[in-house]
Amino acid sequence: VDLCGHATLASAYVIFTYLDKTIMKVIFHTKSGMLEVSRERSLLSMIFPSREGEKCEAPEALIKGLGKRPKEVYQSRDYMAVFETEQEIMSLDLNMDELKKLDGLGVIVTAKGNEVDFVSRFFAPKEGIDEDPVTGSAHCTLIPYWKRVLGKNEFVALQLSERGGKLFCADLGEMVKISGEATSYLEGHINV
Repeated sequence: VDLCGHATLASAYVIFTYLDKTIMKVIFHTKSGMLEVSRERSLLSMIFPSREGEKCEAPEALIKGLGKRPKEVYQSRDYMAVFETEQEIMSLDLNMDELKKLDGLGVIVTAKGNEVDFVSRFFAPKEGIDEDPVTGSAHCTLIPYWKRVLGKNEFVALQLSERGGKLFCADLGEMVKISGEATSYLEGHINV
């Protein structure tokens, strides 16, 4: 994985919430390069390179792995399978052994949302992650696709994993902005 967005956002949240409530932006120097997190009201935002997928035929392992044939398939770092409805995304008959056979990192599934612009799920069984709860990197491919389909630049997206997560997304041309909320889960002290 290129970077861990969860850890980056959590670190920024701690800085914004507990260390310096006056700053609006923090930059992390990482092995992936400079990662900037900005605070906009209650949202934390990161900007990533857009990663548009190329239309392709659905590999047999993808169809078997998802339990049904998608309406369309695209490939970038991941396969992206497009379905008609949110219900289809929720009712996939998954076979992780089949999904492990695919090239690339993982599999994104998406459809137009009932109450949001689009929904998705992300599977990366080859990486030991059957289903990721919320996947910022998948939205680098989702955002340019949905811009083309819906004809707009800003989106509210919902990842439909068991834990789930709402993302606020924007297409910025060659870059995408992904925003979400963070919250404190646990506070404590460690004595060494």
